[in-house]
Amino acid sequence: MRICCIGAGYVGGPTMTMVARKCPDIRVDVVDVSAARIAAWNSDNLPVFEPNLDGLVREVRGKNLFFSTDIEECIDKADIVFISVNTPTKTYGYGAGSASDLSYVEACSRTIARASKTGKIVVEKSTMPVRTADVIKTILASSGRKFQVLSNPEFLAEGTAVRDLESPDRVLIGGDEDSEEGRRAIETLASVYARWVPEERIIKTNLWSSELSKLTANAFLAQRISSINAISALCEATGADVDQVAKAVGSDSRIGSSFLKSSVGYGGSCFQKDLLNLIYLCEHFNLPQVAQYWRGVVEMNAFQKKRFSSNVVEGLFRNISGKRLAIFGFAFKENTNDTRESPAIDICKDFLSEHAKLAFYDPKVSKAQICADLGIEENDPRVEFCDSPYAAAEGAHAIVLLTHWDEFKKLDYAKIRKSMTTPAWIFDGRNCLDHRLLIGLGFLVRGIGKGNLS
Repeated sequence: MRICCIGAGYVGGPTMTMVARKCPDIRVDVVDVSAARIAAWNSDNLPVFEPNLDGLVREVRGKNLFFSTDIEECIDKADIVFISVNTPTKTYGYGAGSASDLSYVEACSRTIARASKTGKIVVEKSTMPVRTADVIKTILASSGRKFQVLSNPEFLAEGTAVRDLESPDRVLIGGDEDSEEGRRAIETLASVYARWVPEERIIKTNLWSSELSKLTANAFLAQRISSINAISALCEATGADVDQVAKAVGSDSRIGSSFLKSSVGYGGSCFQKDLLNLIYLCEHFNLPQVAQYWRGVVEMNAFQKKRFSSNVVEGLFRNISGKRLAIFGFAFKENTNDTRESPAIDICKDFLSEHAKLAFYDPKVSKAQICADLGIEENDPRVEFCDSPYAAAEGAHAIVLLTHWDEFKKLDYAKIRKSMTTPAWIFDGRNCLDHRLLIGLGFLVRGIGKGNLS
């Protein structure tokens, strides 16, 4: 068997690496139009950072895992072709601001139809709106060859992707359950995962249930984050502690503790995009009340980010013009270099609009990526990029912690305090530091959902 994956990004690269590792008899080709990205996958400096991923890639690369720009050749030789390309929210035309942009998916489908001399199993790996499979089927049917289209959404959490792939909660495969060919395709893909995933964790559904399940899962997770963040505002107003509230509420077995950690807001490639697409679908099917319900989750996330940046300005005497802010972390979460929809983007844009000077430190995010996200030049005099958190904090009026990197908990804050302008503030957007210790060192500290502790 040969597998080809179109798209060498955060999903395609790690997923296919695990397939190659677990299935040494299957050749896996990962292809992409970006020669630079493919070159990075073939180097010692991978374009995607995930703990333990580099070791896995080195173990199978060149044996049964190959990264290439020979897209059509790899497609033609494959038995199964995964589509793992970006499906961003549309920024123009019909559905702008909520619908998914399927132009990359359409382009992939046309390439598969053109390159394939025989029929194949085509697998949606990207997060797709419900009924996207119809688009893919229509394009593939024009080739005159027989294809089976499956939905196999990813449920990876960035920062733990290798662990999630090694031992997934579930593998979801949707296909045409009403035809013999469709059922055979489902079983073929299931047999690949069955090499290492217990049978009871492989869930088989129809196409539309699989597509909708992915959107719904991300919507539910985002809803929990926005719910606890809404309560964090009330905690600050009343003197309650959001972590204590979350622990009490999360101990209820009907609710559970997962995703009840208050912060500056959710980010990443999925939550915002999938929520917006869910809203678009609800509006399309004339369900305005349902659309408004989910829109409230998005609005709460925007409110949380704005509330945090406003608290920083308020704490610094309602004026941050010309003041140096040390930005600790820019990725949307720890253990990844992904900045897509990172709360840090909007928060730092707010700071720049107030004429602050920003000193950035993130152990994995590049200067070029930060500048691209903020829409600024790398030589912008308002920003500085530091090689350590100590350098970022030197002379700063405040530390603004936006990513829960473990190293931030281990810093010598007594040393940092002496290098900063007084009064020295720490705004902990992840509630990951020891606030009492910091107050004892002379910092003014504000967390999420904890009020003004100082």
